[in-house]
Amino acid sequence: MPTPLLETRALSAFYSDFQALFGIDFEISESETIAIIGSNGAGKSTFLKALAGQVSSKGQTLRVGGVNRGGWRAYEAVQAGVALVPEGRRLFASLSVEENLKAGAYCRRSGHWTLERIYELFPDLVSKRHNPGTALSGGQQQMVAIGRALMSNPALLLCDELSLGLAPKVIRDIYRAVPRIREHGTAVVVVEQDISQALAISDRVYCIQEGRVSLTGRPANLSRKQISEAYFGVREAV
Repeated sequence: MPTPLLETRALSAFYSDFQALFGIDFEISESETIAIIGSNGAGKSTFLKALAGQVSSKGQTLRVGGVNRGGWRAYEAVQAGVALVPEGRRLFASLSVEENLKAGAYCRRSGHWTLERIYELFPDLVSKRHNPGTALSGGQQQMVAIGRALMSNPALLLCDELSLGLAPKVIRDIYRAVPRIREHGTAVVVVEQDISQALAISDRVYCIQEGRVSLTGRPANLSRKQISEAYFGVREAV
């Protein structure tokens, strides 16, 4: 059986003394897309931050390509090929679009993604390349945030709430980029509150409820009832 690109076993994560995640088992293979769903405060974003080395996680629980990397820091995650597109985009206000994109390449990992290929993926950014990164529409800012992460040539792209605050057409445009990202060998994890969107783009889905995995499986094999019970933590009346 192939070694997963990344896996966690009994991963727990903390904010100081507060425990936010409890025993998360997770794995993703090369070029796979996984959606993580759950209600507000369930622990979805914390899980991505734990994978990206941005919150404290209990050691010896995270492996990349079979190598134990538990408790790593953010710069180590990027060097190993894990890149995070954060919730809210968090572009550098003092930098132009192009400068924001170039900032993602600081670790100098080799791979498919270059500035020119980011512009091919998101042609709307070409005419905005010299504009301040924050002087764009919400959708264009999200494109910059994705492009910045891709400039590190990650093996695994973590996307936190891509659709947050965006119009449906813009959301469709952004999600159309996911298959093209996968074509070049990058696996994708998407945290998404829009369940229909999450199921439509994913090979597998994990539902997190109160810091624990409450359901996992392939979208075609999960019923609406199963998803609802896992999402809200309650059983529907018969």
